[in-house]
Amino acid sequence: MEVAVYNIKGEDTGRKIELKDEIFARDLNEGNAEHTLWLDVKQYLGNQRQGTHKSKERSEISGSTRKLGRQKGGGGARRGDINSPLLRGGATVFGPRPRDYRTKLNKKMKQIARKIALSSKANDGVIYVVENFSFEKPSTKNWVNIAKSFKVADKKTLLVMNDLDKNILLSVRNVPNALMQQAADLNAYTVLNNDAIIITESSVAMINENF
Repeated sequence: MEVAVYNIKGEDTGRKIELKDEIFARDLNEGNAEHTLWLDVKQYLGNQRQGTHKSKERSEISGSTRKLGRQKGGGGARRGDINSPLLRGGATVFGPRPRDYRTKLNKKMKQIARKIALSSKANDGVIYVVENFSFEKPSTKNWVNIAKSFKVADKKTLLVMNDLDKNILLSVRNVPNALMQQAADLNAYTVLNNDAIIITESSVAMINENF
């Protein structure tokens, strides 16, 4: 499919650019599309977790091991020493332990999930292709003006660049609801987690060729 190319002022340049149907116009109801997305997002979020959570168990609590009450006749459970989980300040039963949440997902499934995510955004009409641009120096104001031009200043916005432009990166990262990412690093979660996507022409060419 073809979409219009805009300048940074949000004005239509009169030119068109092709977005490959295989990447931006996939059937969202095909096969296990939803499940594939779920697997990819689950893996991405799991890989972000530190897994350092820990609570103390009975053997790790510092306290007397003296039996506080008689075995029977107390009218309650056999609570044993002061480290019992039944008492205030006692240990945790089956509490969290440090673990690795990372999982594996084959490369082909990750690629399909990314294409489905891009197709979903294209279907919603929230992908905007803009001419290649750069900033002479870091300027948050310049980025805010671009976001306003596309009427996405109040939305979570993803800017996709082909190359890492330090000035643009420094400008975008000061805005709470904005994110800049290189086209080669795109993943399904990042695409789905933003309300609007602004892609430069060179990024589209890279995506069409390599995705």
